[in-house]
This record gives sequence, structure tokens and C-alpha cells, in this order.
Amino acid sequence: MSKKINLDHKRIIISRTDSIGDVMLTLPICAWIKSNFKDTTILFLASAYTHPVINCFNQVDEVIDWKAIQKLPSQEKLEQFRQFKADVIIHVFPNKEIASLAKKVRIHDRIGTSHRTFHILTCNHRVNFTRKKSPYHEAQLNFELLRPFGLKELPSMEDLNDFTHHFQTAKIELPQWLKDQLSQKSVILHSKSQGSAVEWGLSNYQKIANLLVEKGYKVFFTGTEKEGVEIRKEIQFSDNIIDTTGKLTLTELIQLISECQHLVACSTGPFHVAGFLGIHSIGLFSPRKPIHPGRWKALGSKVSILVDNEDCPNCRQGKTCHCIEQINPQKVLDCIVEFS
Repeated sequence: MSKKINLDHKRIIISRTDSIGDVMLTLPICAWIKSNFKDTTILFLASAYTHPVINCFNQVDEVIDWKAIQKLPSQEKLEQFRQFKADVIIHVFPNKEIASLAKKVRIHDRIGTSHRTFHILTCNHRVNFTRKKSPYHEAQLNFELLRPFGLKELPSMEDLNDFTHHFQTAKIELPQWLKDQLSQKSVILHSKSQGSAVEWGLSNYQKIANLLVEKGYKVFFTGTEKEGVEIRKEIQFSDNIIDTTGKLTLTELIQLISECQHLVACSTGPFHVAGFLGIHSIGLFSPRKPIHPGRWKALGSKVSILVDNEDCPNCRQGKTCHCIEQINPQKVLDCIVEFS
């Protein structure tokens, strides 16, 4: 067994350059490092669009824009990496170019999965585990990369939920037009996923929006402007069904989520944000592995999961299936009312 790496007084890069949800489920390892070692500095290397969520997590000391580094000439990239003065880099999301840069600037301890060929040449600590067929949650699997630092057992889901209290909004003022719409019974419907998940369908979101309005709720549709173009073709907006698509920055969206009581979404970034913020988060899922809720449910103490049929035969066989669309909107309403 290799010697445990001591992270006391070390500068550690966490490299995770993919989507918001993936980044959210990586944040707990930052808190674990901070709680187990003295005077560490956590640098989080990520794509710029995910920076607002990372900035809400008080266990990260500095956020680095990977996309900006990518645009630099080769020699300047190397110089930029040297300036980080990192002692350790953890490749949570494997990236060949980042792994190569880390080795070239001689970061002392370079940790990655053994399941990437390029890590044989670029990482001096390779952890042997697989994600694809694992029974563990994605956030638990990220902790596998902490084995070289003395981690003996993966944290339980309860342990992971405890890390979410480090996530806090920037407490910005929302635009006045949006503040005026909020009520004590506000629900966010995040109907699209930018292709990251199987979706419930806009017709179902229209039905749940109508049911919610009948019960006295204010409904807010959120999403990007591109998603909004599609949403506005099918959703009928009104004084109580509000279109915010394309109108909010990610920081404003996070603040809006924090000021609402419920959020409904499939497995996508805002679902994870709501979970971390302690907002009642309803996740609509397919039971098919590896996209099932056991792998991708949001962390947090107020998370509800709905599937249509946990024993769906197509999903059990790993076939493409849209059984998620069969989740009854009334079932979603009942979940919201019960939690209110």
C-alpha cells in the first residue's frame, strides 16, 4: 500500500470542467479535505459557466477558468499552471490536456482514475474504480479519488447531505419585476435539461402548472433563452405562470431558487442547486441505469424522487425508454402539497 499523502498546508487543484450538476456533486470532497487537513488551499478548475455555483461553496478558496486557459498559447498555458503553485491535482473529470499540463509543470501529486490510458503517463497516483456499473451515488464515487489521502470508507448519503450546509447564496437583490411576483407559495418548474437527462415533457409541465395555480401557487418557468424559445411555443403563460427563461444570470437563478419553496425538474443543475439550498426539490427520473436516481439524486434533506415504474421492463433491460413521461402531474402536485 502506498504512503498516505498529507495535505496539511498544501495547495490542491480540483479539476472538474463539465456541467453544473457534476460540479455540484464534486463540491463535498472540498469540504472533506478542509475538515481533515490543516491550512489547505482549494483551487477549483472549472468551465466559466459553472463558477457561480462554485462561488457559493465556502470551502473553495479560488475558482479557475479552464476555458480562458485553453485559449492561451502553449507556453502561456504552462506558465499559468506554474503560477498556481499547486502541490496536488485531483482529476475528478479526466481531461488529457489538463493532465499533461499538470505533469509538465511538475505538480508533485497527480491523482486520477486508472481507467484512463493517458493517466498512465500523467498521473503518479491512479485509483482503480469504475463508475458505469457501480451501485454508489455519483458524489460518493468522487470520494474514491481521495483514497491516496487516507480515506478508508466512502461517505454515506447522510454524511454527504451534511456537507451541503457550506453552500450559501450570494444574497443578491433580484430584479424588481421578479421580486414583485414572488409569494409564500412559489414553485419553480425547470422543464429542460440541455440534453443531460430524459425529460418529463412540456405537456406535463403545462398540466402541473395549471394544477398548481388552481391551488394558489405562483409558478416560475426557468431555463436558458434557447430553451425558452421552445418552452414559449407550448406553455401558456399568465399572471400566475411566469416566464423567466433567458432573463436571469445563473447567480440570479440561484437566488430565485433560494426564495422559492419548491422546485420540480429532471436530473439537471438547478435540481442539485435546490437540494444544496435546502429547498424542497422534486426530481423526476427514469429508473434506467446509469441515469437512475440512486446515482444522480440531488443531495440535501428535502429531496423527493418520483419515477413512474421502478420495475419498468425496458429500463431494466437498459433500453431507451420514456416512461418518465407517464409520471402523473397529480402525483407531483400531491408531493408538493404534502411537503408544504
